[in-house]
Amino acid sequence: MAYSVTLLSWSLLAYPNGYQTTGQTDYARAAIKWGTDYFLKAHTALDVLWGQVGDGGADHAYWGRPEDMDIDRPSDKIDSQEPGSDLAGETAAALAAASIVFQDVDSSYSSELLQAAKELYELADNYRDFYYNAIGGASGYYLSSNWQDELVWGALWLYRATGDETYLTKGKEYIEEFGFLGIQYGWTYNFDWDDKRAGCYRNLRPLLAEIDGSDLYRETLRNYTIYLRNDQQKTPLGLVYIMQWGTLRHANNVGFIALRAAELGLDTDENVAFAKTQIDYTLGSTGRSYMVGFGVNPPVRPHHRAASCPYPPDTCDWAQESTTDPNPHVLYGAMVGGPDQNDQFNDDRNDYTHNEVADDYNAALTGVLAYFVQNNSQ
Repeated sequence: MAYSVTLLSWSLLAYPNGYQTTGQTDYARAAIKWGTDYFLKAHTALDVLWGQVGDGGADHAYWGRPEDMDIDRPSDKIDSQEPGSDLAGETAAALAAASIVFQDVDSSYSSELLQAAKELYELADNYRDFYYNAIGGASGYYLSSNWQDELVWGALWLYRATGDETYLTKGKEYIEEFGFLGIQYGWTYNFDWDDKRAGCYRNLRPLLAEIDGSDLYRETLRNYTIYLRNDQQKTPLGLVYIMQWGTLRHANNVGFIALRAAELGLDTDENVAFAKTQIDYTLGSTGRSYMVGFGVNPPVRPHHRAASCPYPPDTCDWAQESTTDPNPHVLYGAMVGGPDQNDQFNDDRNDYTHNEVADDYNAALTGVLAYFVQNNSQ
């Protein structure tokens, strides 16, 4: 959720006219504030952040309306005794990015967000560990691969929000400290909720390239996008294929990064064309749309509990999960996981690998759409 808020804020800051033209600015701010209000409430003390409500096993064993759920909902937190640098660092980034969004809209709220961002970044930086060691239930569902990327990511967003050179210096120093500067092999090409390295360091440094503008950061960003365009695996119909979970998410995530590179004057035409092929694929250029409620032959059975439930008082249970009937409710705008490496896709509610939806799936996608609206691309 924190990653999604960060990305939505980034896209609103990067492409404000895209949102304004489509009348989506207020909706975007409301979506961001929904998340940041939650984070503020979850930050109950200087060094405390409540990071999970619920139990993954119990939650997945329930199929029904969320408002009907009455099972136990245990809560878990991170703090200075049981830290979580990845969770605290990403939440700090989300709050810092959102503080910029609200700077000229609600200065008091913006200041509140920024203060919380600073506090959570201190928690992330001063007490370092994986968050799932404190919140054990997360390890089976949202296992974090590293926490170093969130320290850099959070520092860069705090620099953008504050202009305080301390954060920029810290971000640069951590790139070297964690051993990713100058690595030529073993690159990571995904960019998602778990791995921000493609967003700030190791191979791709769009934030640093935007902030610093040095040849080093620009060139590594350019090399990253060259690899994506020319060497990363693609499906026969042209979707960049990074991993089986959320194929379209990853394609549009890196598409967003390519557009940020284009905005910096790095292979502008090539990067825009690359991002456009990915969003066009998502919206139906190959014969079917993967966005629910939009375009030709969109998914009608996304793996989503609430959308699959009929209106009450009709029962909603596992029978709704297994039926082949379309969902009673159209989950407008949600992008499903997407096809496999051979462009094969079945609109099957049971196939959560390819037909699941999630807020982070749509996070960077929204920015890609805003770019093309803002730049009047067809």
